[in-house]
Amino acid sequence: MIALFGHGKTTKAIAKRLGGCLIFDDKFTKESSDEYGNRLLPPSMYCTCKSKIQIPSPGFPPNHELTKQANNLISEYDFYDQNIPFSIWISGTNGKTTTTQMIDYILKSRGAVSGGNIGEPLANLDDKKNIWILESSSFTLHYTKNATPDIYLLLPIKPDHLSWHGSFEEYEEAKLSPIGRMKEGSIAVVPKKYENYPTKAKLITYVNENDLALTFGIDIKKVKFKTPFLQDAILAMSTDKILFDTINYEKINSFKTDAHKLEEFKDSRGRVWVNDTKGTNVDATIEALKRYKNEEILIILGGDDKGVSLDPLFEVILPLHVKIFAIGSNTDKIVKLSKNIGKKIEACYELEIAMKLIQKEHSTKTVAILSPAAASLDQFNSYAERGELFKKLALL
Repeated sequence: MIALFGHGKTTKAIAKRLGGCLIFDDKFTKESSDEYGNRLLPPSMYCTCKSKIQIPSPGFPPNHELTKQANNLISEYDFYDQNIPFSIWISGTNGKTTTTQMIDYILKSRGAVSGGNIGEPLANLDDKKNIWILESSSFTLHYTKNATPDIYLLLPIKPDHLSWHGSFEEYEEAKLSPIGRMKEGSIAVVPKKYENYPTKAKLITYVNENDLALTFGIDIKKVKFKTPFLQDAILAMSTDKILFDTINYEKINSFKTDAHKLEEFKDSRGRVWVNDTKGTNVDATIEALKRYKNEEILIILGGDDKGVSLDPLFEVILPLHVKIFAIGSNTDKIVKLSKNIGKKIEACYELEIAMKLIQKEHSTKTVAILSPAAASLDQFNSYAERGELFKKLALL
């Protein structure tokens, strides 16, 4: 018998495929069942003797009582380890979704399929495909103890999800942990600071996208993307070079980035707006500010910052021409930090209020950016909902 912790996308896919599972979730108050013969149970009914293994939904917290009681807790990666074909894992703090999508775009014709933290859970992926491209979150990697990638692409690691992991060191180690398990013949492309991390894999290190391009013989001037997507593109191209000794500029340059990530548009008055609602952590917002560092910026910050210090962000803001509009549960925190460095700040608390104020100040000489450096769940159902409201209010 298999126990599943959390009734999320990952565990639902496993339960649908297997049937007969025990699914525990805090939202269940009494026992019921689903159409696949799985029992839906409140956590109070959990007993280790009823299940041989326990699989958590990736975001299921390690401090939950169910996690503490589990006697054989494994990730979906470990559960499907024997069925995973040649695999490429992508992790890091920012850019892993775009990098995963770019690799999928480049390698689809080679029989590749992508999933993991984006798209399809592993239970839904076709194991007859030649290559699995898996965006790998720190949550999944925290619970993974055995499975390993054939190629591991690690983007820079910056503080994030500290309230879940407990510390930056724990978060960082979750991201690094696959490297230590990798086998001879496998390849890990990692930031140079981890060049001495113990592993049997071949380590290829990089300082930035220019350094990485030089290593793989990529002419960076032929790649159309700007920061931060440029690094993602070079990593994706590096994978093609490793596997097939191919560099395809035309292919990568035809890739279209997702909405909600540095999505730039103009209104009827020619004013520039930037929807970067996917900028849910400090480093992502820093990258957005770097892109517009020579402009006069009106920026919306705030939400659930997940316990991360915002000090590095305000160090970047200090020399820039920026006015801040604070929203979300950490509004007061942002107001205090802004005043500490003498930056103009409006305590708005809600996105609608921030947008009304920005509409009065925004001109063709300014750039208005939603890049919150925080998650959205304190006020929205998702980052996408926050971004859609931003776009709607911008175009009024």
